[in-house]
Formats: sequence, structure tokens, C-alpha cells
Amino acid sequence: MAKQPMLKFVNVNREMPSKRAADTRNKDFHEIYAEFAKEKAKEQASRCSQCGVPYCQSHCPLHNNIPDWLRLTAEGRLQEAYEVSQATNTFPEICGRICPQDRLCEGNCVIEQSGHETVTIGAVEKYITDTAWEEGWVKPIKPLVERAESVGIIGAGPGGLAAADRLRRAGYQVTVYDRYDRAGGLLTYGIPGFKLEKDVVMRRNGQLTEGGIQLELNTNVGVDISFQDIRAKHDAVIIATGVYKIRELSATNDHLTGIVRALDFLTVSNKTNFGDTVEEFENGTLNAKGKKVVVIGGGDTAMDCVRTAIRQGATSVKCMYRRDRANMPGSQREVQNAEEEGAEFVWLSTPAGYLADTNVTDLANPSKQDGTVKAVVGQRMRLGAPDASGRRSPELIEGSDYVEEADLVITALGFEPEDLPTLWGEAALPVTRWGTVKAEFETGRTALDGVYAVGDIVRGASLVVWAIRDGRDCADAIIKDLQSKASIAAE
Repeated sequence: MAKQPMLKFVNVNREMPSKRAADTRNKDFHEIYAEFAKEKAKEQASRCSQCGVPYCQSHCPLHNNIPDWLRLTAEGRLQEAYEVSQATNTFPEICGRICPQDRLCEGNCVIEQSGHETVTIGAVEKYITDTAWEEGWVKPIKPLVERAESVGIIGAGPGGLAAADRLRRAGYQVTVYDRYDRAGGLLTYGIPGFKLEKDVVMRRNGQLTEGGIQLELNTNVGVDISFQDIRAKHDAVIIATGVYKIRELSATNDHLTGIVRALDFLTVSNKTNFGDTVEEFENGTLNAKGKKVVVIGGGDTAMDCVRTAIRQGATSVKCMYRRDRANMPGSQREVQNAEEEGAEFVWLSTPAGYLADTNVTDLANPSKQDGTVKAVVGQRMRLGAPDASGRRSPELIEGSDYVEEADLVITALGFEPEDLPTLWGEAALPVTRWGTVKAEFETGRTALDGVYAVGDIVRGASLVVWAIRDGRDCADAIIKDLQSKASIAAE
């Protein structure tokens, strides 16, 4: 009788891949986690309890068949594990690296609830797919039948590329338009290399283009090509632009030089790490080297900025957040990594304004405050009753102002949608009161015939894994709609 390969959580402890030493990793942009070795991956996968109701799967936006590929990994059947993994996930090697597993699959693991610590799902997922690439199991897309219909996708981020992959596999002609010079969206220019090395994204981009997906890069819709021309050129159009407008904070003297937006800072850093020469980095505008840095915000983008500034050689890095650690939106794992690397968190604090001269503290007189930022005027907060999200609302403590020195302030307060109807000259494009595109749940259909929308431009700023889910669902809806139209035309 074969030995039971699973349910070993009772006598096998949870282990993550080892992290590189903090005082080494904080000087480069390479990923911080080592790879699992084959036997260690099998061992950790064997801790899965194969429970009858897999909460890990139900709490994954993609509903990945996690227990199945954990069992296959424990049995040493890695190619089959990869096949099961990629059946529901277009980019498993990316999700394994950047998904907040502690809030999704791992956070809902049954054995975690019983006190045995969660299965290391994300690390095993990453190991399976990295092995698949190394072994040549990841193949270019080869549709069984080529179809004449074409789909145009605006935005080469995870949602757009996930839809492109699924549509191309069904034989449709796919063109993806993007404003940047490399595909990937935030995967390429938003997320730093220490969380997602860029050769991982470029490798996947190569697989997509080799499979026949056309990329029209450096193409700004509304400037280089009109939205109307894209609609006329294709049988269906997907809007997958993401949300790139930075949410602003109203604070006195925010006109000072040296107060920059998170996405600008991260994009320039990533371009530099690609080997590009970027003027804003070279002249120091978006370079933390030798500076006292204050990052404002508590989400994952703020953590990315904090950890990037450390690697660029900042003399100190502090993160101001208006709630406490327990009520922050970012991953606790990322906070721990940042602290290990030298960041300091200033909890229950918010900026009231900025100073160009620390000897002049009159925030009410902006004329005295021109030039480069030298300090943030912070205000202490306390937590009150929970708000609609369930987190306790921050309340200002009167008379609690203090001064935090800063040569560079990075605002990471979240993202909002751009005004697409105005930018694209398409007043009929339906949007919500928040500015997001109004689209059907699951299908992505909008009120405009043949126009669909997916990802953050529909949801608001959200997770990569949700964008992938939306892209896949929308592609399936387009396939159904185009086939229906073809059937009607043939009658």
C-alpha cells in the first residue's frame, strides 16, 4: 500500500523559502526570497490537509485548484501540478510572488485555524511555475483554429494581458495598445524588482508575442490613435487601462519641490533598473540617494516606495500612516520586510503641511515657504469608531503638531481613474460617480456595443489577481458574443 503523501501538518512545521539577509538585500533590487528545493517543496506541499471544503480555493479570486496541485507536488508530479495551476491562472509565477497570500488563500487555510500554521501556498506556486519554465513545459500559444475576428485591448497590464492570452488561445487576432514602451503595466513599472524581478515579466511578454499577440507600445489612446479608430478597427474592444491618477492629499505648501508621487518615483526606479537613462533620476528629482525620505501612506504601494528608497541609498526612511499597524491596508509581511531593511514606521500620524525652512513654521503663510521641502509637519491621530470598511477611523488630536525632517516626500495615497470620456472624446462611455467605467459584473460588457472593461478601471485600485480574473472572464464573454454574432450572420 502506497504511503500517504499528505496531511503531514501535524509533524512537519511550516517553512518559507529563506530570505536573504536584510543588510545585503537592502542594497539591490533582486528578489529577497530564495527558491524552494524540490524536496522542500514536496515536504511543504504535503502539509495540506486536503480538506473537504477548501477555503484556500474559495478565497482565491481565480478559484485556483490549490489542494490538487499541492497534492501533485507532494507526489513529485510537477508537470501535472503546473498544468492544473495554469488551467485557472494565466500568470501563476507572478501571483506566487506578489499575491497577498496572507489575506487570501493562506489566510483562510484550515490548518491555520487549527493552530498548525498555514501551508506555504504562494511559495509552492512560484516553485511549480519556475520549474515549468526551466523544464520547457510552458509553450507558446498555438490556436487550433485561426479566426478572422479581432479584438483590441487598451492597456497591457495584468487584466489586458490575461484577456489577450485567453482570446488568442481561442484563435482570435489580438492587438494590445499601451502608453508605455514595455508591456506589463504595474507589473513592469509599478512593482519593484525585489518583489517581482523584471525578467519574469519580460519572459511572459515574450511568450505572448511569440503566440501571435500584437503589441502596439508607446501608443497613447486619445493622442496617437483615437478610441473611435480602435473601435472601427476591431470586432470588440476591451478597456483595461488601470487607474493611474494619483489621489492627492490636501496639505499646506504641497507645491514645494521634493514632494513627489509614488507612481512617478517607482516608474523611474524601475526604468533605471532596466538600464534606461532617466533624467529625473540622474538629476536627483526622483532619486532618494543621500536624502531623508518620508513616505505618506499605508498600502502596498507605500511599502514599495519605502523599500525602494532604502535601496537607492537614503540616509533615513520613515513611513507616516494615519492608523495603527493593525488597521493598515498593506500586507503585514511587507511591513516586516521593510522594518528588517531599515525603515521606521510612524503610526497614527498624518501630514498637515510642509516646510521649506524649518525655522519658519507658519503654515498659514505659504509665501514664506518657497523652494525645496525640508520637513513635514505631522499631526498625531487616535482611533475612533470603525468606519464602513470595518477599520477604526482616525481622529485628529488637537495641538499635537510636530516636525519630521525630510529632503524627499513621497505621497502614496492610492489611485483614481482618469477621465476617460473626456480624454478619449467619447461622451457615451458610461462611467460611475467615482469615474470608473460602468460594466457588467463577470462579463465586462458596457453599454457601448462591442466595448468591454476589466480590472482596476472597473473595480477601482485592487489586486493583480482580481485583474487576471476579470480579464479571463471578459475574454470568455467576448468569445461567446462573437460566436453568437457569427452564427446569426451565417443564417
